[in-house]
Formats: sequence, C-alpha cells, structure tokens
Amino acid sequence: MILCANPSAQFQSHQAEIEEAALAVMRSNRFVLGDEVNNLEQEFARYIGTTEAVGVANGTDAIELALRALDIGVGDEVITVSHTAVATVAAIEATGAQAVLVDIEPQYYTLAPSQLKTVVSSKTKAIIAVHLYGQAVDLEAIIDFCKEYELFLVEDASQAHGATYKEKRLGSFGDISCFSCYPTKNLGAIGDAGLVTTNNTELASKVRMLREYGWKNRVSEFPGRNSRLDELQAAILRVKLKYLDEDNEKRRQLAEYYIKHLTGLPIQLPEIRSKAESVFHLFVIQVEQRADMLNYLREHGIQAGIHYSMPVHQQPAYKKRIRTAKDMHITDLIVKKIISLPIYPELAFSDIDKVVNTIKEYFGKQCENC
Repeated sequence: MILCANPSAQFQSHQAEIEEAALAVMRSNRFVLGDEVNNLEQEFARYIGTTEAVGVANGTDAIELALRALDIGVGDEVITVSHTAVATVAAIEATGAQAVLVDIEPQYYTLAPSQLKTVVSSKTKAIIAVHLYGQAVDLEAIIDFCKEYELFLVEDASQAHGATYKEKRLGSFGDISCFSCYPTKNLGAIGDAGLVTTNNTELASKVRMLREYGWKNRVSEFPGRNSRLDELQAAILRVKLKYLDEDNEKRRQLAEYYIKHLTGLPIQLPEIRSKAESVFHLFVIQVEQRADMLNYLREHGIQAGIHYSMPVHQQPAYKKRIRTAKDMHITDLIVKKIISLPIYPELAFSDIDKVVNTIKEYFGKQCENC
C-alpha cells in the first residue's frame, strides 16, 4: 500500500539520531521543559527568523495560547477560514471568543482577503491566516487590512514549516504565529507537540506563563493551564529540524513530478502564489468524480486522503450558530472535489510513478465508458 503520509518512514530515515536523542533524555533527570525544549526554542526561532519561539503541547494549544497572550477572549471575534482543520476554530472558541469564517481563493485554497470587509466588526480583534497545504496566504493584502482596522495578525503555519513568502519564512510575519508538530507535519514529532513564534518578547513571556498555570516563580500571576512540551518530543524535533529544508526540497521535487505528468488530464492541479515557495505538506487536486477515483486508487494499493471533506461551518458542532460571510460557495464547492495524493520525503519515485500511471489508467477507463 502506498500511504498518503508515512511518519514511520521519516523515523526510519533518521532512526539512529532519533534513538540516540531519545535515549539521552531517558537517561537524564529532566523530562519536561528542560534543556532540549530550551534548545529547540532557540533553534526554531533562528530557523523561522524570529527572536522568540515557545514550545507547547500541541498546535491547537499554540493557537489558543497565542490568542490569550493577545488578551483575546469573551466578547471578541476572530476571523479565519472555514476550510481548515477544525482545530483552528476550536482554539478560538477555547478562549471564549467567537470565530467568524470567510471563504477561500479558489486557486490557492487560502483566505480570500476580498471578504474581510464584509465580516469585520467592532468586536473583531484578530485574523488567523491559515497557510494551508504548505502555501502562504495573500499576506500583503491581509497585513494591509490588519493595519487599516488595527487588528492582530496570527499565522497558523501548522502545515507550512519552512515555507516562504518574499523569501521570508512563514511564521515571521504575524504579531504571533503558531505551528503544529503532529507526526504527519513537515516537522513532525513522534506524538503531539506545538510551537509559537513571535518577535515580541512580552508576548513570548506571556505564552510561557500561560503554558504553565500562569506561573512566575511558581506563583500564578493570571489563570493559565498545562500545555508543556516534553523533553522527548523536543529532542526528536531538534533532530528533524536539521533535515527540514532537505525534506521540503524532496516534497517540491515530488510535486513537480506530479504536475509534469498529470498536466493535460481533467484534474485541477495546485497553483503556487507569486513570490511564495510552497513546502507541499499536501498535494491537493480536484476531480469531478471523487468517490470513483478514490475507490480506484484504493483498489490499486494507493491511499489518498481528503483535507478536508466538510468545512467547519457545515459541521454539527458549528452549523447554524457560527457567523460566516454570506458567500461561502468556493469552500462549499471544492470540498466535494478535493483529493490529497501521497506525498512525503521518503516516497520513492517508483511509487509516485505508480500513482500517476494509475490516475492515467482511471481516466482512460472513463473515456472507454463515454
């Protein structure tokens, strides 16, 4: 079976270093918020190009704590997209704030800046810009909007570790930015982990306090919670961070192969925004007969995915109670067509060739039945 994502393969490619790093932690006497976390924070901040990085328990917590550090909570609104992992919206609601959802740009799958004026209100405090599938949002337009309306910009770069816009890494543009390090991410732990980046020392200090009960010298200055990053995951992430650029380049090569060999078929292929460099966390196409293609791929030993099959505003937990832009037709349309093809650094070109040939065979059979 050719998997859509395969974090075990990445472990195997760096196995000796990961096992050595993990063993060193287990032989130490510090397992949570120790030297490994401190070193990861410094190394990740340098990599992203910010002055600060803070390790937290997971990506959802990263967003929640980032918003809380900005004093966003009950009575406030945060604008983001409906076409995202539900974690983005869950994190907003965990602060007590209200999520307001807008549509996406059809060619890039990211937030449509043209809709921001239709939903902004006196309660709006921030925009969460989700860099989906490894690609940057329209940062120029969103930054200008945030300046005009005096809003905070929060980057959700959970699928975009290492991606750039105007040769700067994503996660360095916002007032504060958030990363998930779930195992399937471009920079993935072997378990849950998250990171927050910022150039604001006060915000970083507040996130550090929030992740551990609001403590300062082990006294709670304000209500916090437990969102500590453990030493084991930090040690693993430090190993993988060294190879992130190399692994992202492999993803780009695989994406180029897909684009070269699938062009001309009745498929909508990914487009890359001008001035941006994607890291292809996912390679997402659109087809009309999605269920048929997914079944055909599965029958031929290929696991494809759907990210995401139901937008947040249509899900039972949020439907009829969450505010959205009036026009969500792009989101509503594309979720019926999208397929995530297998892509990860260890995917062999012989496997990707099989994926390409199987897709060509599928469309060949479709033509036979026309």
